[in-house]
Amino acid sequence: MKVEDRRVLTSVKGSYLRHPMTIAAGVASLAAVLGLNVAAFIGGLGAPWLLGTVILSDMLVIGVGIFIAAREVLTAENRTEASQARLESIVDSAMDAIITVDAEQNIVLFNRAAEQVFRLRRDQVLGMPLERLIPGRWRAQHRSHIESFGRTGVTSRRMGDVTTLWALRADGEEFPIEASISQASEAGRRYFTVILRDITLRKRAEDEIKRSQHDLRELSARVLEAREEEKTRIARELHDELGQLLTALKMDLSWLRERLPDNELLEKANQMGTMLDQTVTSTRRISADLRPLMLDDLGLADAASWLVQDFAKRSGVACDIRLVAADALEDVSKSVSTAVYRSVQESLTNIARHAGAKNAWVTFAVEDGTIHVEVEDDGRGISPGDLAKARSLGLRGMRERVAYLGGELEVARAPRGGTRLRIRVPLRGGQHEAAA
Repeated sequence: MKVEDRRVLTSVKGSYLRHPMTIAAGVASLAAVLGLNVAAFIGGLGAPWLLGTVILSDMLVIGVGIFIAAREVLTAENRTEASQARLESIVDSAMDAIITVDAEQNIVLFNRAAEQVFRLRRDQVLGMPLERLIPGRWRAQHRSHIESFGRTGVTSRRMGDVTTLWALRADGEEFPIEASISQASEAGRRYFTVILRDITLRKRAEDEIKRSQHDLRELSARVLEAREEEKTRIARELHDELGQLLTALKMDLSWLRERLPDNELLEKANQMGTMLDQTVTSTRRISADLRPLMLDDLGLADAASWLVQDFAKRSGVACDIRLVAADALEDVSKSVSTAVYRSVQESLTNIARHAGAKNAWVTFAVEDGTIHVEVEDDGRGISPGDLAKARSLGLRGMRERVAYLGGELEVARAPRGGTRLRIRVPLRGGQHEAAA
């Protein structure tokens, strides 16, 4: 702040009239004048010179008092004008648009940033209703919002916490804004001040990010679909073609063993039979891991039951499955069945690899057209750090699968101390499935 400005702001407090020596001299002078008045009152007309002196002294005191009062009034007016000019300068230098309206919502203040945002001059909008700067479909709602805000007595708050606010330029262009509102009273009148910012560029960038995320999610879903189709084709070929060939080999080997003498050739044939049985078992396991054909042939309920039983047999973890309203699972679409099955499969794999659990529980239920799935264990549990790992692609893949179908996936610690995974997804896959 400049020295001259500081003098204006402190002109009364720092005036020489407020100096202690000046105040003492003034008090002494008033005491002297008072003494002369008392002496003149006692002396009366017997001392004309004293009476004249008193009259002159009184006139002098009154004149000095008038001079001091006038000076202080002028100084206060100058200080008020300087403060007002400084306030206007600060408001005009603000980067955000500032608009103040009265109780009737007529504009009484419009700074330079607001002129640039709305492309209107200040003299064009002062006294104009605020709703002229708001799109027609939002005017009634905005007026009601300000009136209700005035009744709350709250000093300030953010506007449009949930939805995006929109404003109107002079040329009729609508643009998004973020704003906060405050209220104050002066001379018995209430004023509302709105500080707003044009977020057109940010909104455009956010929309672009959302479109990019949507495109990436669509691409990810198409890639997963292609993988599932490829897995289904390979699993079908393993099960049908390779399975038939292996079965034919077993039959031929069995026929050959019946005709071989009891010697080294028979022993070798028996070893070949054992290896062939192992090959058949491995082929079936690989085929089921790629894509259990019962998921397409028998449905999600039977496929999930087989998955849980196979997991318990392989991992040694006791695992129970509970199917509530299993008949309703017949209405599940193919993409939802695949997403839920793969999510449960990934969860059970994580339990076997990382949880150190002894027991696991899987629950399927259908309610209000939504399938609810829970997978829980009593292992060591998952930590927030595990969820935040950059390489935790399994959980991210599950979440993307479910989110694409309009569902939700949650992973948290279970009451038993382990991990609980919850999946909620529409039976028909929501809008994405319908669009597909």
